[in-house]
Amino acid sequence: QVHVVESGGGLVQPGGSLRLSCVASGDIYRVNTVGWYRQAPGEQRDLVAQITRGGITNYPDSVKGRFTISRDNAKNTVYLEMNNLKPEDTAIYYCKAEIMVNRNYEFEYEGQGTQVTVST
Repeated sequence: QVHVVESGGGLVQPGGSLRLSCVASGDIYRVNTVGWYRQAPGEQRDLVAQITRGGITNYPDSVKGRFTISRDNAKNTVYLEMNNLKPEDTAIYYCKAEIMVNRNYEFEYEGQGTQVTVST
């Protein structure tokens, strides 16, 4: 069984920073590409950052230069450093990971999300 758990969300003022963590645990052979997504009330879920196992990253223009995704493969952990946060960044942030459970099978796992609120 595999679990993906996000943490690090909270309330922050505009211009502030937060660091989110996504930890995968369980019967894991290898964690491949991991993405952070966010969903605000009444909105669709959007990708905010993605990182391959080799460290290649991808960001939409809305967060480029403010958000940084990184990973520690030894710890099966991916981080999302968010700086200069804006009220429009308020959303539930989800981690979605492509995880191999053995040499042959890869599945997609997602956590329960962590709330990020940017407000005065």
